[in-house]
Amino acid sequence: MRFIRLLFLALLAIVLIALALANRQIVTLSAFPANFGQYLGGTWSVSLPLFLVIFLAMAFGVLVGFIWEWLREAHLRRESRQRAAEVSRLEQEVGHLRTNHVGPRDEVLAIVDGPTARASSSPKPRPIASPAPAPGTTLPASR
Repeated sequence: MRFIRLLFLALLAIVLIALALANRQIVTLSAFPANFGQYLGGTWSVSLPLFLVIFLAMAFGVLVGFIWEWLREAHLRRESRQRAAEVSRLEQEVGHLRTNHVGPRDEVLAIVDGPTARASSSPKPRPIASPAPAPGTTLPASR
């Protein structure tokens, strides 16, 4: 992919250099129609090489396109910010509900939740296995 990008940039540079070399003659750009600038005072024209006029026109077109798209997508960015704020608020609410309205602790759910849930609910981790059997798992005493 990097090679293709470099190849594209090299071809673009060659085309732009060829365009610049083929259009070196000087042209005059006027801001107003003929003889209208004399009524405003001063000269409202500039002489530049033709390739520079072409490059500036392309750069101006790209700039106008960027600004146009930025303005066109403003409502999408605003909606995205609003949705992100709503998601953040809902995540905080769910976290608050989990901490304040926790039901009775089920051992199976504690195993499924993993060590992160146990670490957040108690300051020191409980051992996974203990020497004493779990309640309700022992066999009746022999007679």
